[in-house]
Amino acid sequence: MSEQSTAAMAARISLSVEVPEELFEAMRDYVEIHPSWSQHRVFCAALSLFLMQNGISDRRINRLYLDAVFDYAA
Repeated sequence: MSEQSTAAMAARISLSVEVPEELFEAMRDYVEIHPSWSQHRVFCAALSLFLMQNGISDRRINRLYLDAVFDYAA
């Protein structure tokens, strides 16, 4: 992997989102039970999977999903 692609993957954007309380509570409970997962990791896995399932064919998105699910970025 080139330095440029590694730097691009490391770039993060901060989001402020509103989610239903039930989703937040379920995510919070999951993260408490599974300490290797964080809100960031859950969100990245969920969003990248949603995008892939809805027609986004981008290897970078695929890689982000795999990194999140298999904890490669840790």
